[in-house]
This record gives sequence, structure tokens and C-alpha cells, in this order.
Amino acid sequence: MSHLRLFLIFSICAVMLMGATDATSSDQADREAQPGVPHGKITTGVFSESRIFPGTRRDYSVYVPAQHVADMPACLMVFMDGSGYAKADGAFRVPIVFDNLIDQKAMPVTIAVFVNPGTIPATNPGAKDRSNRSFEYDSLSDRYARFLLEELLPVALQGLNVSTDPKQRAACGISSGGICAFTVAWQRPDQFGKVLSHIGSFTNIRGGSLYPGLVRKSKAAPKPIKVYLQDGKDDLNNLFGNWPLANEDLAAALRFAGYEHQFVMTEGGHSGTFGGEQLPTALRWLWSDQAP
Repeated sequence: MSHLRLFLIFSICAVMLMGATDATSSDQADREAQPGVPHGKITTGVFSESRIFPGTRRDYSVYVPAQHVADMPACLMVFMDGSGYAKADGAFRVPIVFDNLIDQKAMPVTIAVFVNPGTIPATNPGAKDRSNRSFEYDSLSDRYARFLLEELLPVALQGLNVSTDPKQRAACGISSGGICAFTVAWQRPDQFGKVLSHIGSFTNIRGGSLYPGLVRKSKAAPKPIKVYLQDGKDDLNNLFGNWPLANEDLAAALRFAGYEHQFVMTEGGHSGTFGGEQLPTALRWLWSDQAP
């Protein structure tokens, strides 16, 4: 093995180690319901009237913090693969974390929309519904952003006062949902100014490996988005690509092009365990420019 190759491998490993952090005791406390902290309200619904993804149906839920008042527009955060993020005993426990951080004024009053990927109901007896997840999440077009803006959010947010300022609107997801969150903001930075990606699939599933090059080419006029990337050092390495290297490549491109971003390499593989443990810290950083 050449000295140059050894140097490159050492450099990549050093970058990964420098990015690695451990969740703090404060993070753990913020992921547990605390006495005296007001709880937000969660409502659920089903959306099955999409023209952009015809024939699909999907579950969604909406979290409204206890501090939200009708005459004050709230911030907004949309979570792809939403049921996993909303689960009270899951890896992320977003409603509990939001309750705690909003009460601490560590993040602004924020409404969360948790949306699942679409499924196409089976028509034959005994057949399974077909998932539309990869088509919706891994594609690099503006289709999913249009779905959110034109179809789902007007229904999910009906009667709620939500800010239209992109600095007060965020997208979040895990794996293919992570690249989807980035695509939503990349395609519509006028609507979403913040991205939180957990173990994002910035690999060649449907062209996601193109993003580092696209980001570098935007150096002369960076898009007004703030990006937090998390990946695990033992994440996937398969025919589609190497997830840790893909996330590092995107982080390097964001750094080169002058984007406000943070990249955290944790322990773990392709799961939400470590991203969930880091979630309170990630949210504090993401919303630091909007916290009251």
C-alpha cells in the first residue's frame, strides 16, 4: 500500500474521530418526560388524496406544543418516516424532547408534522400494500417538496398559525428520509431553511451521490440552508455506496461552499439509536438562531 493511500485513509479516519461525540446526561434527561413540563397535543390523520403521488395513502400526526397561541406564528418541523420519530418509547421521542426544550427556551415554539411514506393499497386478495418510500424519498426532484407544500401541509396545518419564514421551518429524516429532508430544503430553500439528517442515504440509490458536486458548484451563491448531518461509523457499505464516506463527502462539500453546517460521526450503524441520543443537542444547534 502506498504512502499516499495510507495518508488518505488516516486523514479520513481522523476526521471521523474528531466528529464523534457522546450524548450527555443532559441529552438523556431531555429525552424523558420531566415533572412540571407542559405536554403538547398530538392529533392523527390519514391523507389519501394526492395528485402528485396518485393512489397512495399515508398516516400522519401533528404535535402542537402547549405554549402555542393562535396569534403568534409557530415554527415548523416536518419529519419523514414520522411514526418512528413520534413514538414515545422509540429512538427519537420527538414530542418529549420538544416539550422539554421548548419549556427550557432552548428552541422556539415549534409545531411538528410527522408524515409516513406513501403506500399503494393491494388490489388482489392476500397481497401486500406496495411501499412508495424510495420513489418519494430518494429521488432528487422537487416532487416531494411540492407534495408537502401543495397537498399535505395545507391539510395537516389547517387552523394552525405557522410561520412562512424559511429560517423558522425545518425538515428532518432518517436514512432515505434524511436525503429527502435535504432535497426538500435544497429544492425549496424559500420554504425550508433547516435540515436535520440522520444516517442520510447520500449514496447512489436514485442519484443521491451527486449532491456533493452540486453543493460545491453552489459556492458562488450558497443556498440559505442550515444543515446538521449525523452518521454512525459502522453504517452501511454496499452496492449503493458507503454511508459514512458519503456523509463525510457531503459535509466536506458544505464546508467548501460555505454553508452553515455541522457533521457528527457517532458510534453505531444504520439505526436511529445514536441519532436519537444526540437529538436534543442537534435541535439546540439547529434552532440556536431562533431560540427565544
